[in-house]
Amino acid sequence: MKRELSEFKRLLEIMDELRAKCPWDKQQSLESLRYLTIEETYELSDAIIKEDLDGIKKELGDLMLHIVFYSKIGSEKNAFDVADVLESINNKLIERHPHIYGDEKVNDARDVLDNWEKIKIQREGRSSVLEGVPKSLPPLVKAYRMQEKARGVGFDWEKDEQVWDKVIEELNELKEEVGKVDNGNAEEEFGDLLFALVNYSRFIGVNPEDALEKTNMKFKKRFQYLEEHARKDGKALYDMSLEEMDVYWEEAKMLEHKAKKD
Repeated sequence: MKRELSEFKRLLEIMDELRAKCPWDKQQSLESLRYLTIEETYELSDAIIKEDLDGIKKELGDLMLHIVFYSKIGSEKNAFDVADVLESINNKLIERHPHIYGDEKVNDARDVLDNWEKIKIQREGRSSVLEGVPKSLPPLVKAYRMQEKARGVGFDWEKDEQVWDKVIEELNELKEEVGKVDNGNAEEEFGDLLFALVNYSRFIGVNPEDALEKTNMKFKKRFQYLEEHARKDGKALYDMSLEEMDVYWEEAKMLEHKAKKD
């Protein structure tokens, strides 16, 4: 614990010095740091998806800096300091874990999440369970979080089979809409299908954001293999047929499967 406290104290001291002496750090405000914090969060997300532990360590450090930076600015405004920030989260953790720090009984992790949402409504005076979902969240993440929060107050399906039936229902409704001459409702039906798939992902223990990003990365890797090897063979993609491109695509897939086995 001594090393943790020592390094945190060192970071606070460095922040004080930078804020006093560095022209760039002096200019920063809560607003100017906001987009940088969003970028750092996504960089951490990328490192997690890649299972890059060294990268995760570095990106966590960047986020820690931002927390200290915001706290420093808050102290300059006489609004809050880093001690207030830490006290706030410590109090919240104790309050939200009555099964550890109180008499509440839970059976599993799901009960813990349900209690978390109930406590937020009861003690924070929110008029809606969904108030805690940030408006600026990416739609896929927002759908997942809204569904989780609704689940916390008991509004959810009982079995994954029911959710899958809903997915099929929404898929059929989309097919029907797309088949019409005037398919003005196709966007709505497509959204309904995505929402149902996100719901199903929760029931089978898959995070849809992570799953889609891993598929994005897989597609990128295969497509870049296609580009690279077609170029080596003196071919340009825009002159190739889909069948010709598919040869390289299948090669990339085969190499991936072989790497997994090894």
